[in-house]
Amino acid sequence: MRLLIKNASIIDARSKRDEKADILIVDGKISSIDSGIAAKDAEVYDAKGMLAVPGFIDMHTHLREPGFEYKETILSGTQAAARGGFTTICCMPNTNPVADNQGVIEFIISQNRKAGLISVLPIGAITKAQQGKELSEIGDLKSAGAVALSDDGKGVMNAEVMRRAMEYASMVDLLVISHCEDTNLAAGGVMHEGYVSTVLGLKGIPRIAEIAMAARDIEIARFTGTRLHIAHVSCKETVELVRRAKKEGVRVSCECCPHHFTLTDEAVKDYDTNTKVNPPLREPDDLRALKDGLKDGTIDCIATDHAPHAEAEKDVEFDNAPFGITGLETALGLVMNELVCKGELTLMEMVERMSFNPARILNLDKGYIAEGADADITIIDPNKKWVVEKEAFLSKSHNSPFIGMNLTGKVIATVAAGRIVYNAAG
Repeated sequence: MRLLIKNASIIDARSKRDEKADILIVDGKISSIDSGIAAKDAEVYDAKGMLAVPGFIDMHTHLREPGFEYKETILSGTQAAARGGFTTICCMPNTNPVADNQGVIEFIISQNRKAGLISVLPIGAITKAQQGKELSEIGDLKSAGAVALSDDGKGVMNAEVMRRAMEYASMVDLLVISHCEDTNLAAGGVMHEGYVSTVLGLKGIPRIAEIAMAARDIEIARFTGTRLHIAHVSCKETVELVRRAKKEGVRVSCECCPHHFTLTDEAVKDYDTNTKVNPPLREPDDLRALKDGLKDGTIDCIATDHAPHAEAEKDVEFDNAPFGITGLETALGLVMNELVCKGELTLMEMVERMSFNPARILNLDKGYIAEGADADITIIDPNKKWVVEKEAFLSKSHNSPFIGMNLTGKVIATVAAGRIVYNAAG
């Protein structure tokens, strides 16, 4: 297996490399980076005019299998991920059955081996059946291949349970990912609580539901010394909590999602259920805080929270629709549109937030381009203009509020473990 990527503009955040060169890949590893490489018997990919960046790593994906294969399968989800430039994704445990035991973790790994496209790293549930009452067998989850723990989709309401989870996670060096939502404060809410929700007559989710839980979990992490990662930050106050905690030495990191720095709660005005997400779309000041947090490093990475749902599930009244949108295939375009093209982030900073930092947080030897590294590489045309089309999705579900939107910056090819697993040119 030999692949030669010619004439690429390489951007790598770890080495701060920003130069044109060729990349020779042999047996899944980067063998050489230089100008004018010639290699016999190698497949040649001409990346002239393109960027070559470390394969994107998504810390927050819902693949739905097992149990909800009508929404997404591991195969369709990884196909969508490859189209979006992701070479590694972490899948959340809210499957059926819940990924709270070795059997489900091993099943996910086995199914991804059959799919054979990119790396899928399972996240195990903090509590059994995500009920927030009894801890999962954390050591068994780690042994089976789980890379982190989360009850994503549900906040762990019992602070004592969360404390014990963090303590046990520390013993086996697992990251704890917090879905910061106080379900009592958020109960029954379907969008951000504010002026727009009042006008629309929809029950709101107050920002304090996120803020209070984030503050609690940061303090538990401070007390236990555990590595804590806060998922899908959406409020300006949460950004400030993380900023302060980092300065004080708490081992906390966090992520935000493209839809949260692209859309406000005004997007809900047409009652489009594809704008129904949890945490909800917030206000302009929150968007500004997310962009500032990404710029100054308070927010470590960009994650998709890819949450596919069948069309029939979303084609109902707003109150009754499930939360979530698909995100894998639109992530790069939104990041380029909203952050890079508008001067919020440089290309180097984008690569750091989407490749290097997720790998660092997860303790993965990935997220960089260097001789000897895994050959996970995303080829991007930063100037390519394209329209988000429902028919083009490789995900089984199409619940995106961005369909019809004009974007700039597109994934042209994705190389995972030295193989081209997605090629826009066919």
